[in-house]
Amino acid sequence: MNKNRLHTWLAALLLLCTVAACRTLPDAGTLPDTPAKANPTVATARGTLPKAQAAQLLARRWANATPDLKGLAVLEEQATGIPLIAGNRVQLLFDGPATMREMMAAARAATHSINLETYIFDQDPIGLQFAELLMEKRRQGVIVNVMYDSVGTIGTPDAFFGRMREAGINMLAFNPVNPAKAKGNWSVNNRDHRKLMVVDGSVAFTGGINISSDYANSSLFRSRSKPDNVDKDKVGWRDTHVKIEGPAVAALQWSFVNNWVRQEAGELPPGDYFPRLAPVGDKFVRVLATEPDGHSEIYKSLLVAINEAKKSVHITSAYFVPDPQIVDALVAAAKRGVDVKLVLPGVSDHGLVMHAGRAFYEPLLAGGVRIFQLQVAVLHAKTAVIDEAWSTIGSANIDRRSFIHNYELNVVVIDPAFGRDMEAAFIEDLRDSKEVTREAWRSRPWSDRVKEWMARLTEYWI
Repeated sequence: MNKNRLHTWLAALLLLCTVAACRTLPDAGTLPDTPAKANPTVATARGTLPKAQAAQLLARRWANATPDLKGLAVLEEQATGIPLIAGNRVQLLFDGPATMREMMAAARAATHSINLETYIFDQDPIGLQFAELLMEKRRQGVIVNVMYDSVGTIGTPDAFFGRMREAGINMLAFNPVNPAKAKGNWSVNNRDHRKLMVVDGSVAFTGGINISSDYANSSLFRSRSKPDNVDKDKVGWRDTHVKIEGPAVAALQWSFVNNWVRQEAGELPPGDYFPRLAPVGDKFVRVLATEPDGHSEIYKSLLVAINEAKKSVHITSAYFVPDPQIVDALVAAAKRGVDVKLVLPGVSDHGLVMHAGRAFYEPLLAGGVRIFQLQVAVLHAKTAVIDEAWSTIGSANIDRRSFIHNYELNVVVIDPAFGRDMEAAFIEDLRDSKEVTREAWRSRPWSDRVKEWMARLTEYWI
């Protein structure tokens, strides 16, 4: 590269950094703290329910819930502008094998369309198996649309995607690294980190799991094996996904269609992507699909839920590099007597992020937050359960990259029964984790302190 080109590239990079650095998170002080009404807005497949009908439905579904649950739902709606969607069935899926089994079964049963959106789509045994299934469904006449992130798949050969394209699958590389290949607004720093598959417009999968052999095996979750007695090379990543059926699937389908169109990739092939969806369960779901320069709905919903916590805040976070407002909210909750526990990585696929996150351990531990590090398995889950009633599962990490730069997708489920299942999963992860005490943390090696200091300098970008 000659000197003039080098100067041009450095100037462009500096401009990118300057522009991106202007992006900030919402001021926590502007979040609502007083419910503006008695009940949250409830949507169904037929539209928004009248107030009286919504109140009756909430009374039936949340008969054993405290009034605080309704207040939290209202505050979250005020903060995000997104209503609850009633009538859904939500199934928790843990780790890769169970999730891939359910996703492939749903894909095999597809009769009309499969829409897949993923950050990573590897050419490995899992990726090849998934690709073969998608190509077979296309041969059967099913419409298949695949959107994959260009940075997340930077190590995947173009020929792998070319084969699917030649088989008739509509392939979209999201935000190409090379701006010359971009059709819409291009920004190399804005990545599509969502994980979503919608089949026939009636069943959806979302959460933290990518299409990769990192998920070929189970983690130690719900295993009788102890961490010291397992072959670490055969342990899969620890992650959480959900399968959703019911009216909320339409909102998830819309997030896929909207993201596809925003890339100016043309319209999707004609099809019935939004069939009439009858109620199939009793779960209230809020779908939060965020984007750069959006309204930070996932960030706001998490802060509101932490601020309103009465008993417990239990968070499992793969890449945990919180901003000061999240730290302050967690410490404030602990100081008012809330049981605040975090399950964070003990081992990670991204050492820089892990060390950047550990730079925040001291103020959290000093504030009464308890921190546990998952052993052996790489932690990739992004979940939280608060007061055993408010739960979130999705793709967003607790860091600035997710909240400011990425396209992310989380679902919030407000339901005591589902919350108890989430709480049981959190307790299971604690079994395979080791607590970090403040005394032990203060005696850590100086080499680790240096790594944390250096990593924190890059926290805005990682």
